[in-house]
Amino acid sequence: MRVMAQLAMVMNLDKCIGCHTCSVTCKQAWTNRAGTEYVWFNNVETRPGQGYPRTYQDQERWKGGWELNRRGRLRLRAGGRLKKLLTIFANPLMPSIQDYYEPWTYDYDRLFSAPVGEDTPVARPRSLISGEPTKISWSANWDDNLAGGPELAPSDPVLRKVSDQVRLEFERAFMFYLPRICEHCLNPSCVASCPSGALYKRTEDGIVLVDQDRCRGWRMCVTGCPYKKVYFNHRTGKAEKCTFCFPRVEVGIPTVCSETCVGRLRYIGLVLYDADRVAEAAATPDEKDLYEAQKSVLLDPHDPRVQAAARASGIQEDWLEAARRSPVYSLIFDYGVALPLHPEYRTMPMVWYIPPLSPVVDVLTGTGNDGEDAGNLFGAIDSLRIPIGYLAELFTAGDPEPVRLVLRRLAAMRSYMRRINLGQDRDESIAAAVGMSGRQVEDMHRLLALAPYDERYVIPRAHAEQGAQLEELATGCSLDYEGGPGMAGPFGEASGRAAPIAVESFHALRERQSGEELEEAPDLRGRINLLNWDGKGTPEGLFPPRRNGGEEK
Repeated sequence: MRVMAQLAMVMNLDKCIGCHTCSVTCKQAWTNRAGTEYVWFNNVETRPGQGYPRTYQDQERWKGGWELNRRGRLRLRAGGRLKKLLTIFANPLMPSIQDYYEPWTYDYDRLFSAPVGEDTPVARPRSLISGEPTKISWSANWDDNLAGGPELAPSDPVLRKVSDQVRLEFERAFMFYLPRICEHCLNPSCVASCPSGALYKRTEDGIVLVDQDRCRGWRMCVTGCPYKKVYFNHRTGKAEKCTFCFPRVEVGIPTVCSETCVGRLRYIGLVLYDADRVAEAAATPDEKDLYEAQKSVLLDPHDPRVQAAARASGIQEDWLEAARRSPVYSLIFDYGVALPLHPEYRTMPMVWYIPPLSPVVDVLTGTGNDGEDAGNLFGAIDSLRIPIGYLAELFTAGDPEPVRLVLRRLAAMRSYMRRINLGQDRDESIAAAVGMSGRQVEDMHRLLALAPYDERYVIPRAHAEQGAQLEELATGCSLDYEGGPGMAGPFGEASGRAAPIAVESFHALRERQSGEELEEAPDLRGRINLLNWDGKGTPEGLFPPRRNGGEEK
């Protein structure tokens, strides 16, 4: 048993309101540079829908992830080393810019320079690639809130797998939001696809990153990732992807998307896994068994044998304590309500999801029934096949039983807690009906509905002795030569480039966030980065200057 640590995330889809705050703050923090206009490390999709990039889940077309060969061994869907060598200069298995969208801006100058006339001037869209006028026909959130529409629903690759009745009734069944980031998989196919070895999985916390110095722009990683969460920066010629905000988590701060989430639906925690069993579990013959196989790789942090093996592998005591307190482990194992996204891709994804119960409640309420009564909910879950069939294709490779159990547990929690809130006696039979105790239901309710910041984000800090492993050279760019695409300067190609990553600044941010005093703001000149402002003090430039009788104070 070779124990390794993995930072993982769980998203409670019942709490996502589709506000896209996570997407916007992530983009402001990481992809507001030239060449990344179309890049969304975090995006929120409406389900059912085509997703972003368009129909990325259609692996018959895109060949992402792993499959089993005739001998039952794992192989990349897009082909092995020989095929990659033969197609290294022309890789057709990759979304085009039309599958993402052609980024655009608006001709704002026309609003000011147009001659005076009877008609109001219009700022027309202009392509950021060609500079020519363009017609906007697709974007990252184009089908937002249009789930089930006859124009879009047939294009959903997941919806094609379910019956004709489901497709016919779907627009009257439900809609929900699905936030997505890189899955930071235990068995990442993007890493295995890279010819230059630029993608790697960090041994200390499992985060998958791209070494920008080693990347040669072959883009095989884009093909290899079945979730299509690796992007190509056409300005720098490098691949880029979600970093799990590693400078933040190294000092114990959650990712930007988690910190700014309006619905508080994200949980971050540490899990331990047996690295020696990953390949065996990913090669499970029956796709419907992959969910349980992935769970079997994760280890119980309370087991003394696991703790001893973890210490032997160099995992520190505070990390073991974080694993024991992990909300991710609790949601996967203690309460059994978190499921992986598309386990049939065999990448062992480590961003898990709690399926939404709201659609079932909405259907009940719409028919005049009590949407929170345990009897009604249990009956609706068993009879309303439409959401279960679709959710099973998303989270359990088509097996409806795990999804049914999760929905029944969420329904039991809702009904059990409503009785308490109404001052009625606790009904242990509701909890027993889903294999739980009343105490477990109350603990699950606390974690899903009431848990404070420190219980939702249990993130151990990186150790100083691991500094050589964690260090990132962020003081410059290998393309910062005169006239190059990474050239320095306040305007042009480098405008809006990411701030240099210095771990000291994130330590300072953590100290200011956790402090009790309203400290004076540091002397910050020019623009203020709202994502790194902790709400203390009033930095110069953040607010307009105060005036008294026309004079500035």
